[in-house]
Amino acid sequence: MTAREDDDWRRRRDDAVAKHAAAVARAREIETTQARKLVTEFVEEARRKMIPPERLVAFAFNGRSHYRTGLHGWYIHPNHSLAVGVDGEFYVLGVPASLRSRLFGARPAPSDPMLVIGRGAKDGESISLRELLHRRLAPKTGDA
Repeated sequence: MTAREDDDWRRRRDDAVAKHAAAVARAREIETTQARKLVTEFVEEARRKMIPPERLVAFAFNGRSHYRTGLHGWYIHPNHSLAVGVDGEFYVLGVPASLRSRLFGARPAPSDPMLVIGRGAKDGESISLRELLHRRLAPKTGDA
């Protein structure tokens, strides 16, 4: 392969990589927009059904510590790792373990919601955001 052919090949490869990255970013943006709409609708429905929000607690990634957060909302995953705040934001409640969090509480930042929770996870278990939100809005056993 000549130097010119090598340069042409690299340019084509770089162009293909850039186009692929742009397509992935566009798809992620569309997914986030759709997921944010589901979260907004969930908050409206939870309020309409008068499902009381609760104080949200974050957990350390090591699984040994829990921290207060100052956030209020609704846990949407059975293991309390995901929540929707009363502010309409989506929260992943895992945080690094720290003495500061133990003393002053953790401050999880809002995350972009995803339409499929656990996609690509090693355990193979995934669930749609829509299903998690639907389950959270469903009456609990024994509720009226």
